[in-house]
Amino acid sequence: MGDDEHSLSPKDSFVFKLPKKSPLVLRMVVLSFVMVCAVYICSICLKQIGVVPSAGFLNVEVFERPCPEPNIEPWDIPYVHYPKPKTYSREECSCNPVRYFAILSMQRSGSGWFETLLNNHTNISSNGEIFSVKDRRANVSTIFETLDKVYNLDWLSSASKNECTSAVGLKWMLNQGLMKHHEEIVEYFKTRGVSAIFLFRRNLLRRTISVLANSYDRDAKLLNGTHKSHTHSPKEAEILARYKPVINTTLLIGDLKKVQEMTTNALSYFNTTRHIFLYYEDVVKNRTRLDDVQEFLKVPKLNLKSRQVKIHHGPLSQHVQNWNEVQTTLKGTDYENFLLEDYRK
Repeated sequence: MGDDEHSLSPKDSFVFKLPKKSPLVLRMVVLSFVMVCAVYICSICLKQIGVVPSAGFLNVEVFERPCPEPNIEPWDIPYVHYPKPKTYSREECSCNPVRYFAILSMQRSGSGWFETLLNNHTNISSNGEIFSVKDRRANVSTIFETLDKVYNLDWLSSASKNECTSAVGLKWMLNQGLMKHHEEIVEYFKTRGVSAIFLFRRNLLRRTISVLANSYDRDAKLLNGTHKSHTHSPKEAEILARYKPVINTTLLIGDLKKVQEMTTNALSYFNTTRHIFLYYEDVVKNRTRLDDVQEFLKVPKLNLKSRQVKIHHGPLSQHVQNWNEVQTTLKGTDYENFLLEDYRK
């Protein structure tokens, strides 16, 4: 009987067999796997369309629509830009293309007057003689930082426009770091798509007189104790024109030669950049040259005006104390034509 209690009958052997897996359990495992895969795939898709789950909410990233391609020639593409200022939003102007330029000139060559003409255009902003401040041209790095700020439309000045800016630039004198760092600046112009506008005077003797007169007024302050490089009324111009400088004829020819050489070198250094060359006298006598500039900057052609008034009118003999000495010095030289009232090459 004891043996019977520990014996097993065949029909009771099923107690020790492993139970068969339920179909329901398998289905749950498969379903869980599919759900994990689905969640992973959905997360990838959501990232691609800019929807990112965060703290139980959906943050929708708004992607900017790309600006339509401008209808321009392939060679012109490097000169078309869409700057994004850090100091403000261009909003409706964001897809308005902007071109970068620099007026390369010398003191007393008409660049101030020329720049007021450009700023008279509703779509052009030229920000003045920025590199007259020495710290901004201390080295190549500070020069590039300043240029970046100008061309990114973050340089706020009286030249800033309410209308959509189509061309932005500055006035840059050759002796303000431009020639010293010309290799790096040329590379910057070519890389950033900056166009150069050369503006010089044909008659360098007239420029010399203007330089001397302006230097004198810087100390004398003839206009009610105020120095003005440019005038806005005939009366102011008349007062400044009363001063007649004495030209050092011993240094005159050497000084004229230095100016010519600097001009020639500048044209040579920047010859590989996109540029246009202008003489001040040509712009004064033929305003169609302003149409050429507007075409160069790809802006609508407008009738540009300036409030500035020319200071030195008439024959040069009226503006120099030692005119006879100047004539004697220049006659028979390469600079004799500067003595003529209407000098043309």
